[in-house]
Amino acid sequence: MKTTVSSKGQIVLPSELRDQDHILPGQQFSIERVEPGQYLLRKMDFPERTGTAQWLTSCPAKDWFEAIDSDSTDSL
Repeated sequence: MKTTVSSKGQIVLPSELRDQDHILPGQQFSIERVEPGQYLLRKMDFPERTGTAQWLTSCPAKDWFEAIDSDSTDSL
């Protein structure tokens, strides 16, 4: 696979790789320079979630959020 370094020094991982390895936004990686021109990129584990974050992410139903209409508070 081929990718390009952006002007900010960022490299995009192709969606095929992200899907295969379940890479989500915010995922952290370690990078090691093996030798000139060769680098080793390793996906790091997410830290263990606790409390409310663990409770919310463990919910089997992922479509439970429903937005509600609300009036503006600008005129209050």
